[in-house]
Amino acid sequence: MNKHILTTLLSAAILTASGAMADTTELGDTGGLSSLRGATPLQNTRPADDMKKYPREQMLESDYVYQPPLIPHNIRSYEVSLNANKCLSCHSWKNAKEMGATKISVTHYVNREDAVLADVSPRRYFCLQCHVPQADAKPLVKNDFQRVDSLKTQ
Repeated sequence: MNKHILTTLLSAAILTASGAMADTTELGDTGGLSSLRGATPLQNTRPADDMKKYPREQMLESDYVYQPPLIPHNIRSYEVSLNANKCLSCHSWKNAKEMGATKISVTHYVNREDAVLADVSPRRYFCLQCHVPQADAKPLVKNDFQRVDSLKTQ
């Protein structure tokens, strides 16, 4: 008998909780959080944002010490995958001078054990993990970041 009562009470609690969750979802209650998607529900596809404008060959200064350099050109349709790395066709030590590009840092040829390799270290192969193109875009969220004073130009 006690098992039957316990099962009934547990079922009622589960149904009540799931009903409450359904109600808040239908009402669009986000708990006060906002999303970069705006008011578009997850089940709907919203139109894509406009493509960002990339300045041609403009070098922006670093904002903090050891910041990976920003990419000063558009990289749309560049492949960086396990089988190919378009960045290395210009920026490798072998090709940089001929292409007029910046050589990748010697730090990219060192593995986790501090051994110097003849080719780019696997942990540094996927350039876009650290390096991003510089786009003329407004910040996605409010940002009051201040540059390091020692890097400012006088």
